[in-house]
Amino acid sequence: MARLNRIQTRAGFLLGGLVLCAHASAQQLVHNTTSVPSSSGYTENVDFADIDNDGDWDAAFAEGGDFGNQQNVLWQNQGGAQGGTVGVFTNVTTTQFPAVLDDSRDIEFLDMNADGDNDIYVSNTAQISNQSNRWWVNMGGAQGGTTGFFQDQTAAHWSNLGGAGSSIAPSQLIGGGFIDFSCDCDFADLDNDGDLDLFHSSYGGALGGNVPSRIFLNDGTGVFTEFNPSGFQLPAQNITNGVPGVWCQGTQLANTTNATGVNCDIASSALDIDLQDIDGDFDLDVLHGARQEAPRLFQNRFAENGNVLGFRDVTGSNLPAGYSTGNGHYEQEFADQDGDGDMDIYGLNWLVSFTFDDIVTKNNGSGVYAPVVTLSNSGSDDNEGDYFDYDNDGDLDLFVANFSGQDRVYQNNGTGTYTYMATGTVIPADGTTSLDADTCDVDEDGDEDVFVANDANQAEWYLQNTTTANDTFAPYLPRLEQAPNRVAGAAPTVVRFWVGDNHAYYIIPYYSASVDVSVNGGPVTTYPARTMWGQQFRCEIPGNLVGSVSYTAHCTDRYGNTGTSGSHGYTATAGGSSPMTSYCNPGVSGVNACPCGNPPTGTDRGCNNSSSTGGAQLSAIGTASLASDTVVFTSAGEKPTATSIVLQGDATNAAGVTFGQGIRCVAGSLKRLFTHNAVGGSMSAPVGADLSVSARSSALGDNISAGSTRYYAVYYRDPVVLGGCAGTSTFNLTQGGSIVWQP
Repeated sequence: MARLNRIQTRAGFLLGGLVLCAHASAQQLVHNTTSVPSSSGYTENVDFADIDNDGDWDAAFAEGGDFGNQQNVLWQNQGGAQGGTVGVFTNVTTTQFPAVLDDSRDIEFLDMNADGDNDIYVSNTAQISNQSNRWWVNMGGAQGGTTGFFQDQTAAHWSNLGGAGSSIAPSQLIGGGFIDFSCDCDFADLDNDGDLDLFHSSYGGALGGNVPSRIFLNDGTGVFTEFNPSGFQLPAQNITNGVPGVWCQGTQLANTTNATGVNCDIASSALDIDLQDIDGDFDLDVLHGARQEAPRLFQNRFAENGNVLGFRDVTGSNLPAGYSTGNGHYEQEFADQDGDGDMDIYGLNWLVSFTFDDIVTKNNGSGVYAPVVTLSNSGSDDNEGDYFDYDNDGDLDLFVANFSGQDRVYQNNGTGTYTYMATGTVIPADGTTSLDADTCDVDEDGDEDVFVANDANQAEWYLQNTTTANDTFAPYLPRLEQAPNRVAGAAPTVVRFWVGDNHAYYIIPYYSASVDVSVNGGPVTTYPARTMWGQQFRCEIPGNLVGSVSYTAHCTDRYGNTGTSGSHGYTATAGGSSPMTSYCNPGVSGVNACPCGNPPTGTDRGCNNSSSTGGAQLSAIGTASLASDTVVFTSAGEKPTATSIVLQGDATNAAGVTFGQGIRCVAGSLKRLFTHNAVGGSMSAPVGADLSVSARSSALGDNISAGSTRYYAVYYRDPVVLGGCAGTSTFNLTQGGSIVWQP
């Protein structure tokens, strides 16, 4: 990560008020100099991936920074296909990397073309000489070459730069790309189409913060086109106040606090970008760093816009007062610090005055952040923070790479409270100029190690974790997307889920994830899920399924620990019209309101329940013919495992009557046709050995005649009684449905 004219501080403040943990007899992470090759250079960044698909971690380094053009470096792990010792590295730059001298500040691995191997995006700066960022393609997979060998294909992976619809002025094109000042770029599936898109940040010439960040969407083959719904093209390099916000709602206004979509600020001196879902809607939002200005926060409004991509600057509404002061804010990280399933923030050097203080701020679950807490002993000039579980106790500890000397470690107590660990307790003393650190288990011994990228021709550091403990903590999956009811068809049902674990966000995309699917309680079929980055995975359930579909997500880490989500369900009806007409919507068109202050969240639903599903929904598929009865009812949105009963009546009550925590319009001679337990909040009947609806009705003494109407609802157990209802009201039901039976 770039320093760019480092701010000086008064040394007298750096050591004041230290609170140290007891010094251990030997540090846990030791400086290993024998398992890595010799190194030098002005190293800005390190990133891990398995370049040759042999099951171990390799490492790439971005070189150049403030020095100028240098060759980026690749280290290959000698385990796996190399047949050597895992955790021992060889420099393979000259044979496997393109021979390119550029001024790199970041290097990112991704599978941009979905061919099963890891490609590279190199972020370069034009601070010293004009140049563009670069695409380096792994020549395995669809390329048909050798996996782990890379080729520069920059021009081939951009589309329409400087053309109609691009915000980039034609004067800025160079070398197959465009001139920019890029220190960090990140990837995620921003538009939920199954491929990885690019968020490209810029800090501007001389840290001016006046060149906009940009978004580029992947076409699925690794070709990237700018997302610019405004259609505005800059006349030159810089953006000015009053023009459209390119990819963000509103007009550009530097340092705006407006959060309603009138204004946004997409140009600041960004040295770091982070993409995560802050508000639980499964759309990946943007934490936009800023060295000179206050960092910013952008909400992805894909869900709010009806599945149309868009962004809003919510800095002024979602970040707390006083969250950032001064300048020198080099970096920040999202992480679930307290294990509650949402993304908290670590801000490095976010409070700057006489010292450079780091902060943490907790997410309230909806993307709004609490007042900041300053980390103790964080007053020196830091450069990068990364999360890892160095002590294998299941939570995220923090490693801080320090520009002015000693790196640091903070221990998490499990609730997101961080304690500074004195030098020598966890890591050894050092005097290097550290610009970046990444964490992973490079020697595959069950604990996390650290690679530190150092500046000014200092060697990179390998800090090897010597604990004998192994990671036995499974990933946790607190959020699984609820799929809507649908008509079966060619398009898949897409569900997303978020995965937390005791590892950095950039390790989780390499986990194995899947979704188990069952139709009408039948056999389970497993479908693969693909990473979206941002700790999310995406699964496409076939769209031709018909019936009550229940699904559950699973994720397995690299140690074989598997986490499982809760179950959800939806109803998929066959194409064509349903035999049932929905009616009896509580509180609508003369129907009585829900009795417990629990109205449904939409039409064609019963009253809301204690699982807050919005209300259970009855649907039907099949043919309502007495000669060939194929009707199947499905109730979705119940309690997860509720006992459920399909109720039939031969009359209706237009206003409905209170029935437990719901409103029942089905009346007359009532028959309990079928009883089943819900799976994932969904139940279907008849299924299996059940009689058909008309046959079951006859067996219960109600012989349906051709042309007659019957009325239906499903009532189900809900033992948690909502406010305003009697304690005996431990049940609820769907809206009603009527069927006119044909011969």
